[in-house]
Amino acid sequence: MSSLPKLIQQMQEPEFYPHPVTQPIQLKQTHGSFVLLTGEFVYKVKKSVDLGFFNYSTVEKRGHFCQEELRLNQRGAPGIYLAVLPITQEGDRFHLNGDGEPVEYALKMRQFPKDNLFLDLLDRGELTLSHMEELGRIVADYHAQAPTNHEIAKFGEVAAIREAIDDNYRYTQAYIGRAQSQQQFDETKAYSDRIFAEHPDWFEQRIREGKIRNCHGDLHLRNIALWGDREACGNRNRILLFDCIEFNQAFRYVDVMYDVAFTVMDCQARGRRDLGNAFLNTYLETTGDWQGLRILPLYLSRQAYVRAKVTSFLLDDESVSPEEKQAAATTAAEYYHLAWEYTQSQSGRIIMMSGLSGSGKSTQARKIARELGGIQIRSDAVRKHLAGVALQERGPQAIYSREMSDRTYSRLGELGGMLAELGWIVILDAKYDRRCWRDKVHQRAQAAGIPLQIVHCHAPLEVLEQRLRQRSGDIADATADLLGSQLQQAEDFTPEERSLLVDLP
Repeated sequence: MSSLPKLIQQMQEPEFYPHPVTQPIQLKQTHGSFVLLTGEFVYKVKKSVDLGFFNYSTVEKRGHFCQEELRLNQRGAPGIYLAVLPITQEGDRFHLNGDGEPVEYALKMRQFPKDNLFLDLLDRGELTLSHMEELGRIVADYHAQAPTNHEIAKFGEVAAIREAIDDNYRYTQAYIGRAQSQQQFDETKAYSDRIFAEHPDWFEQRIREGKIRNCHGDLHLRNIALWGDREACGNRNRILLFDCIEFNQAFRYVDVMYDVAFTVMDCQARGRRDLGNAFLNTYLETTGDWQGLRILPLYLSRQAYVRAKVTSFLLDDESVSPEEKQAAATTAAEYYHLAWEYTQSQSGRIIMMSGLSGSGKSTQARKIARELGGIQIRSDAVRKHLAGVALQERGPQAIYSREMSDRTYSRLGELGGMLAELGWIVILDAKYDRRCWRDKVHQRAQAAGIPLQIVHCHAPLEVLEQRLRQRSGDIADATADLLGSQLQQAEDFTPEERSLLVDLP
């Protein structure tokens, strides 16, 4: 306590607050804030520090960024962020929302129950694949509504992205030998240097497609929660995205894949690659942004590195205990290593699903994706994105013409080949009942030296019919009456294809 500022010491006293508190009042620290949990409410006070990438060095700056944090978090967590309150001083006593000239500011928020944070759900083994799939849809909607304009788009230029990433390297050089090795530092930096030098067109395309937006900027599992407040959310728990970046536009005016990478990385860092995969695949299917996977490894490495960086700062914080510093050093080293791992080349491959509607292709493809960390691309989603039809809407008959099917399978093959060449495991989830569609994938795989496997799903006709009649809540439009024509049109596998075939009844 004696090493803490006098204000924070007093904020741990129950009489500081105009409402009942739960004792003892808990204090949490980040590199930039003191966070006090009082029971019903949380109060955040920003530290008087200037770390370069943010500057809270004056009362005026701290008040401004408290207001920005309140404003920006209304997007993803309405009803949680309540007010910015001035703190005044009389003699040696501080007063919350007192009269006179403010000497500090506190952001007041509702306190989540302990079991509401996604991180807490994960720690208890209660964070499910369904939670992460729903999160994928929510983040997709969050990004769709996030503003973009010419000024925001400038932050997607290579020079701007590189400056932010190079700043991370600059700020962490002091921790070489303390939390990461020189070799890891050099190789991680060499990877980002190479991506910027060899693929500027990737970043230019992201700008043209409007993928640089006013995003969240800090979308890890501590900043995602379930909240069931009836007044704000009705009778069901709602997934909230809170604590977005308010202090630095360069960390918030970013590619949407920057946000996605933080969530995926956090799941993988905590040993649950399957949860990150469920989130990623749902997001990609909802948005159709499979092209974004070209730059995702860069952002995965960046997000792991930034977690290492902010954890490293605790090593030089005088208010942090020796025990906490030791734990911080261990955590930082793990994140530095993960950032390096993302820069290592991987061997991609293509898994081509095949089978009639209702044969379980998507179920098996989803299972394979979760187990292998693969990217599942469903023909139903590709078709509707090409046609401009919402995924949950039934498509008009015109989108199932032979011409549109050819376009759909052509796009599937393009995406599969591109991503496999970049080191992704890709599961092409479609009927693939025509030899010409299979041939295109096979030929591209052979030309690029990409391993290919065909997984054929099948079931008795009466089972297929029953499954299709009972299907609901899925983006696929196929009905039981189509099975007859599918059987007639299906073309058998060639001997060469059979050598690649795995049957799944």
